[in-house]
Amino acid sequence: MRFLVVLLGCCSLSCWAVDPFEDFHEYGQLTDAEIHEIHQGEMFYGDAEFGFIVTKGNTDSTSFKLRANVYQDFTHWRNQFKFDSLYRRDADSETGEETISAQRFFVSGQSNYKVGSEDASLFLYGDYEDDAFSGLDFKATVATGYGNRLYRGVKNTVDFDIGPGLYVSKVETDEAEGEDEIEQNEGDVTGYLLRLALQWERKVSKRTRFNQFISAEQSLSGLNSRLKSETSLISQIMGQLSLKFAYLYRYNSKPETLKHNYDSELSATFVYSFD
Repeated sequence: MRFLVVLLGCCSLSCWAVDPFEDFHEYGQLTDAEIHEIHQGEMFYGDAEFGFIVTKGNTDSTSFKLRANVYQDFTHWRNQFKFDSLYRRDADSETGEETISAQRFFVSGQSNYKVGSEDASLFLYGDYEDDAFSGLDFKATVATGYGNRLYRGVKNTVDFDIGPGLYVSKVETDEAEGEDEIEQNEGDVTGYLLRLALQWERKVSKRTRFNQFISAEQSLSGLNSRLKSETSLISQIMGQLSLKFAYLYRYNSKPETLKHNYDSELSATFVYSFD
């Protein structure tokens, strides 16, 4: 539990979040609550984020990033679905040798049942991640709990989700050394956890918003605890198109063999909101 205590001690109340991922709809024009109210009863609405970089010279490289948030908002239920992918390939212009340096995709879904006050809800959350460079074949999380809005101001909103869950992962056995280690790492690793998702959203100007998102999973079974933080600034360019600058930080308390316990990503991408 020390991991969770340190996290809560370092984060002020203004960094907390209700949803495990942020919203990018029509930044600078409408609040999230107004957007959900406008689209209530619709089957699908949301946004897509994309970035693409190609470099040529001594080293040829291709980087591609795609994310999507899709929502459904009904009288008693709000459903959220997310897809996140990252791919990078490097090629030596002299030898022609190609190397894939990043290959990751992540999917998640959350259903919120609205109860009591306007922003209170009970939620069921699940995700699945396949990262070729994490040392795992896959990892997945299922959690359930309670969410609400802690603060609503003229320019700021502060929300949270909290609840128990289950974590499952499978180690890549081909990276283990020795028969004993292979036998120890084979199969799924399962454990209980406490999940906390926090979000602070601030309206900077008519067309620009700031987001601080944090999610933490504290293991209750002696396994690895995880932290994910994204700091972003999104500015509307025109109509439904926005530009996003973001810094992503991911921490794993017990990384796999020969892996770092953290990684970070700095990005500039376009965001397109759709109805």
